[in-house]
Amino acid sequence: MKSKVTLKEIVGTKIIYAALLVSYYWMWARRDWHNYYEAIQNTVMIFTIVFFLLQAVRVHRYNKEEKDELAIQNLRRADAIGLKLMTAAVIIIAFACAVKAIDGPAAGYALVGLILALAVIRFIIFCVMDSKGV
Repeated sequence: MKSKVTLKEIVGTKIIYAALLVSYYWMWARRDWHNYYEAIQNTVMIFTIVFFLLQAVRVHRYNKEEKDELAIQNLRRADAIGLKLMTAAVIIIAFACAVKAIDGPAAGYALVGLILALAVIRFIIFCVMDSKGV
């Protein structure tokens, strides 16, 4: 792990954070129980701890390196696009809840699914902008 840490790597790991959020929401919101759920929970917990420790080292190393200003500007543009998408999607989810089209747990799954989808979309937009040098 002596390689240089890039902003693309930092942005890409946000997808793993979002996937962990989805898995934890599933663990908290489910209404049934099977014996293998405990193994899944323990595996996710161990992965989360190890992943956070490794990421702390990578982010610490990234903060010591020289920053790519163009990549940072591209990330800000991708974040602005993501904010607009998130706002529109949350309004749709809130309206669906208001007219009783979806219930509370479904709205929760929609929100954490939205976070995961936006993490992927953000990464794709950032990679496209960064590769074209926009």
